[in-house]
Amino acid sequence: MRPEHPIGVFDSGVGGLSILRALRAELPHEDFVYFSDAAHAPYGEKGDDYVCDRSLAIALDMLEQHRVKSLVVACNTATAAAVHLLRERHAELPTVGVEPALKPAAALTRTGRVAVFATRGTLASAKFARLHDSLRHRAEFILQPCDGLAAAIEAGDAVRVQSLCERYVAQAGRFGTAPGEIDTLVLGCTHYPFAEAVLRALVGPAVRFVETGEPVARQTHRLLETRGLLNPSGRGHTEWLTSGEPLALQTAAGRWLGS
Repeated sequence: MRPEHPIGVFDSGVGGLSILRALRAELPHEDFVYFSDAAHAPYGEKGDDYVCDRSLAIALDMLEQHRVKSLVVACNTATAAAVHLLRERHAELPTVGVEPALKPAAALTRTGRVAVFATRGTLASAKFARLHDSLRHRAEFILQPCDGLAAAIEAGDAVRVQSLCERYVAQAGRFGTAPGEIDTLVLGCTHYPFAEAVLRALVGPAVRFVETGEPVARQTHRLLETRGLLNPSGRGHTEWLTSGEPLALQTAAGRWLGS
């Protein structure tokens, strides 16, 4: 692995673009390979074995075909199911995962009530359960599975996104800053930042939102710096790959990243 080699980033679809956006801001000289596994999405509604198989196959392809120097698993479900296997199988590869930002949310909340919007796969994972259990004394977490929301964002279906956001906000409970209200919302899927404007309109301007892009980017920066793999003179180029429809990825990258 050499400093001029790219960083690999993958997700089940376009949600990982929210992580890539933060990575490109933090590491403007690095080159990236982004893989959208849209043909096998959404991961959040698949079993762990399926997600592990896909994650291992993608990591191997990233290494063999694109010579990546680091791997960012830009998917909460894939991180929960497979990041430990990726680190075991490829110990030489600096690998960064994502997880719902419960700890920062617990530090932010003033009412002590935090909503966590995530996929069922993430909320049902052992990794999430350990994180949740470690922070139960810090805040009350309202865990809200958001079936279909990632897929609606993936498809660019604004009407469906609006409808699902309305449903899940209502199911989670009352948002606000008064005692007993939910004052902090964790976006626990990398797709969900792309529905943030819709969610903000529903919960009100006083509710704080927490997502994981910036912490992941900072951790990636630290790992590369520690291993002497930072590229100070790269072009900031991104190579786009997908197992699905290329036009869908192109459209999403244009919409959300201006790429």
